[in-house]
Amino acid sequence: MNTATDSLLTPANRPPKKTNGGYLFLPKSLSRGAFLKWLRRTHAWFGLWGAALGLLFGFTGILMNHRDILKIPIGRMEQKEIQLALPEPHPADPKAMATWLGETLSIDTSHAKIRKEPGKTVTWNNQPVQQPASWQINVRNPQKLLSADYWEGNAFVTVKQGEANLLTTLNNLHKGTGMGMGWVLLVDTLAGGLILLALTGTLLWTRLHGNRLAAAGLGLGSMSLAVFFALQAISG
Repeated sequence: MNTATDSLLTPANRPPKKTNGGYLFLPKSLSRGAFLKWLRRTHAWFGLWGAALGLLFGFTGILMNHRDILKIPIGRMEQKEIQLALPEPHPADPKAMATWLGETLSIDTSHAKIRKEPGKTVTWNNQPVQQPASWQINVRNPQKLLSADYWEGNAFVTVKQGEANLLTTLNNLHKGTGMGMGWVLLVDTLAGGLILLALTGTLLWTRLHGNRLAAAGLGLGSMSLAVFFALQAISG
């Protein structure tokens, strides 16, 4: 050993000692080469794919998580109720009613949810009364809500309309309220990407972040807190 060289290596300029941490959960055969490069690229590209939607879902997730404590108006929707006189002849069925409402109110009702309840006998003031059949037509998108109620035999239909504020609209986008299949499938890819990011991020955890004991403690600690608070809320 060169004594002169060793004398120049002070504690400040000595290279750090290597640890045996390595990549967590990865065998040595997969800790180098093509697999590690593929793992890093997969993690990076999936993170980029979900970045924009991740901002939306992260922001709305925080809003929903604190809406009760901070009294955030995330569920506010301005509503109004009107009664529309029916044309002659009256719409023959709920589907025809939905089409007429769409033309009258300039709203797309092609995806309206329609429910028809048959007439039945009910008791009113201790007397049996025949209640007519009723139709319910609901149209909803992230910003607007339309609900129509009609009793067979009436000359009018009662329509309730609501318009959401910005926070409620974002919240509805988060939940997929009134969105089509395309949006649902797109959000599914984001959810799958988050799962993959969690798995690849765990695999890419390196010795620079501490030893395996610290990693296990951190992961189990987070999971234990989640279970504790969930059980506390349920039991309360």
